[in-house]
Amino acid sequence: MSMLSNYALRMARLSARIFGEVARPTDERSMKVVKMFSEQPLALRKEVYDWYPPHPTYFALMRKLRFLGLYRDEHEDFKEEMRRLRKLRGKGRPKKGEGKRATKKK
Repeated sequence: MSMLSNYALRMARLSARIFGEVARPTDERSMKVVKMFSEQPLALRKEVYDWYPPHPTYFALMRKLRFLGLYRDEHEDFKEEMRRLRKLRGKGRPKKGEGKRATKKK
């Protein structure tokens, strides 16, 4: 490449940049790095980001089925029962204006 004119050298570099090649001659180790950076990032590869199922979609579907009575979620039933029992014992949040600070002023 050193025997080329200045114009030809600049055109060769421009051509390499346009077509995604290395502008200057590089050794094998540097080409590994070039190849690694030219590949698509791991986070953007379909086989990586599609690995797990769409949990929000499944969660919304199961909640709707549970509301319609077509699906039984024992854990959610347990949590609801615990909330109901706490409310019966008076263990919920106080209504606005009935907290510790509001009763202290009176």
